[in-house]
Amino acid sequence: MNDAPENPKEARAAEAAAIRRRWISLGEGVAVLAVLISALTLYLNWSNKQDERADKAAEGRKASARAARLVLHADSVKNDRILLKSADPSQVIQSQTILFPRALGVAAVDTTGDPRIEAGWFDAALKHARKKASLPDDSVGDEKLPVAITTRFVVGGDAYESVALYDIGYGISGRWITGHSLALRGLSHVESLKADSAQATVDARWARVTKR
Repeated sequence: MNDAPENPKEARAAEAAAIRRRWISLGEGVAVLAVLISALTLYLNWSNKQDERADKAAEGRKASARAARLVLHADSVKNDRILLKSADPSQVIQSQTILFPRALGVAAVDTTGDPRIEAGWFDAALKHARKKASLPDDSVGDEKLPVAITTRFVVGGDAYESVALYDIGYGISGRWITGHSLALRGLSHVESLKADSAQATVDARWARVTKR
């Protein structure tokens, strides 16, 4: 036996209810999609900010490392004095401590606000050390005196300290009657050092440059 025909009113109501359910399902899907898009947008924004922070931190570390690297050079050279200057004009030198080879028997020299090397600090001691090492009275070329220079300097208000090995270039010439005189030639950077190994490195280099 067939079911009785559905009441048209009930059919229209059922169809309307089905349409509402479809719209509700579609709306729920759109809402879920909107939530997912919003969550993805938040994540991407957070990730981008993390990347920006990491980039800024890396750039800051690089800038700090660049600021901390100091290389000295001779701003002017006279026979008895070398005026020193940083290769980076943003680095303002405050003070320095200069260590000489122990073989010279010269105490460390401290300077403040006037970075320089003076021949008078080690002139006689160097000549005596050369004689003890059986080196000639007259230099045959540019001689090297290794020193460790600790430089305290400021960049943009931040204080830094650099310790490095340098060679002082010099020459010795003269006659028996007038005596031999020391002439400073310049300064060259050899390598960066750790403070606790500076003296030992200077002594080892002196032993090498005097071994002939």
